[in-house]
Amino acid sequence: MARTRVVCVSHKEDADGISSASLIRKAFGGETKLVDYPGLMNELEALKSDEKLKTLYICDLGLSKSNQDQFIELLKALRKNKVTITYIDHHDIEESIKKKIKALKVKLIHTINECTTVQVYNAFKPKLSDYGSFLAACAAVTDYMEDRPIGAAQLQRFDRQFVLLEATVLTFTITSHQKDPEFLLYLVDELSDSKYPHQINNTFEFARIQAERISGVIQKVKDNMKKMKNLSYMEVTDSGASMAVNFVLGLSGKEVGVSYKLREEQGIYAVSVRGAKSCKIHLGRIVNQLATELGGSGGGHDKACGAVIPKEKMGIFLKKFNSKLK
Repeated sequence: MARTRVVCVSHKEDADGISSASLIRKAFGGETKLVDYPGLMNELEALKSDEKLKTLYICDLGLSKSNQDQFIELLKALRKNKVTITYIDHHDIEESIKKKIKALKVKLIHTINECTTVQVYNAFKPKLSDYGSFLAACAAVTDYMEDRPIGAAQLQRFDRQFVLLEATVLTFTITSHQKDPEFLLYLVDELSDSKYPHQINNTFEFARIQAERISGVIQKVKDNMKKMKNLSYMEVTDSGASMAVNFVLGLSGKEVGVSYKLREEQGIYAVSVRGAKSCKIHLGRIVNQLATELGGSGGGHDKACGAVIPKEKMGIFLKKFNSKLK
């Protein structure tokens, strides 16, 4: 059976992942699979047995100590099936894992200094229009990386206020539809057709509704946030952890904010972590190590990262994390 299928597996939870998938679709066609970080291995496991798969792109899906070895084994199996693989990411990757990825003749496009969409655009620019530069600018803004060299260059090509508006509309639309995978795939379709976020049906209304939800979180953070010596933290119940964490950080006066939400059916807490600009510690590396030690997983950037922590270990995670921030 001839292998003809092109697939992009990308992060579903933010504008960087959705925009990366859209540019891959624009440049190479094919299908899109959108997953969260824990869902990456299951998706690759399924693709491993796909006899039609020819080309695979993996975008904006970082690794942790708990899954990096499994990731290498799945890449080995896919390469054994003669699948061409390109892995594009901006999360921290151990040097030993980078070497193993490259040894498998997987194309690795990676830097922690630019968001993934910017790297996708930069790598495949000849196959993309100026709209690709616009999406890269939006992703850089939403990932707080618009001050990086290539991201800043993309932002300068457009009116800044227009990019900020479109990036916010896109982000709020994505975050409000995390339980609607078909809509997220629809977004990828629309963006790959070079539609601006405001041109996609109902996005301003989705953004308005999400803004209302976010504004309602502020008072709840003020009322329920707690502090340790080196961090502030809060358990959320009626919003996402990532929605609350910036308020936990900003309203606390601490350099690190943590919010977390229970996923009862899985017996885990989904944790979001943010650091202030003054924070000099690479939070993603600490969270990666600590989450793994506690039987979970985690990691990310220096000032923005996340984790999955077993329900019974959440208190231990906070205490140990606080002690590592000295």
